[in-house]
Amino acid sequence: MPTDSPSRGTVTRLVEAATAAPSLHNAQPWRFRYAADGGVLELRAAMDRCLPHSDPHGRALHMGCGAALLNLRVAAADAGWCAAFRVLPDPYDPRLLAAVRLRRVPEEESAGDPDGASEAAALAELAAQIPRRHTSRRPYAADRVPDPVRARLRAAAEREGGQLLFASPWHATAVLRLAVDAEGRDFHDPGRLTELAQWTDVEERPAAATGDPGHRPAPFRDFAGRRAPTGGMPGAEDGPPPQLALLSTMEDRPADWVRAGQALERALLVATAHGLSAAVSSESLAWTELGWTVNDPLLPAGQVHAVLRLGYGAEAPATPRLPLHQVLDLR
Repeated sequence: MPTDSPSRGTVTRLVEAATAAPSLHNAQPWRFRYAADGGVLELRAAMDRCLPHSDPHGRALHMGCGAALLNLRVAAADAGWCAAFRVLPDPYDPRLLAAVRLRRVPEEESAGDPDGASEAAALAELAAQIPRRHTSRRPYAADRVPDPVRARLRAAAEREGGQLLFASPWHATAVLRLAVDAEGRDFHDPGRLTELAQWTDVEERPAAATGDPGHRPAPFRDFAGRRAPTGGMPGAEDGPPPQLALLSTMEDRPADWVRAGQALERALLVATAHGLSAAVSSESLAWTELGWTVNDPLLPAGQVHAVLRLGYGAEAPATPRLPLHQVLDLR
């Protein structure tokens, strides 16, 4: 039985952790609403931060919100709360992506549910990685991700209903070329290029390098990590193809997109805990005529939602986040 409800301060701290999640172009397409009398925290799509050209079907929006939901659950578990959630709970309100009820779990209830207690502990262990997880599009070292770590990443995605499969060398090369092709197409699509310039920052090319402190050069995507800054990782230019992993679910519905976002973020937090850098690409999937070629015919069928480039690289800086008062409505 529920014992109490979280305070406004607790909800604020949990939402702050949630908003550290990754999203396409760092659009941060989420809004949270908490009504203390009902005890339900709502996760809603922020339609003013959608990307109609880069994300015409809303897949990336749902995945970003799913990643935020996973962070919320992790932070809640670390603070001693159980976050029972429902995805897309209201068919008449598609902007309501999840409803979360937070409650304390009495010790006797935890003792009677060892599986639940184990899952809560596993989530809580990832809390320290939330502020450390940052996307890095820089080159990585050629060191191979060890098999035990790969297994932990796959298990993390599976716990959230996803599947993470590492591409074979030949398939990784093909997928990487596809991502580069998709990035090139983006720069020839006026709508996508406008969204890219509107929503992204440029970490690799500071204003000082342009000779004009007030000039902000046009941003670029570099999933392949081709642009190495000074002092780049040794071995990044030559050697085997990048280590790519494909994140998929069996179905391809909005609920599966939210599920994929949770699986993606859980895998990324586990990767961060093991000292890995990661970059995520969905550009090639957004181009309908290119997306199907991401699938490896030798791997199990499923809908691929994102491609991850994983490896050992320099720590990347954090990207800006919206002030909490813009994303959280406390009632």
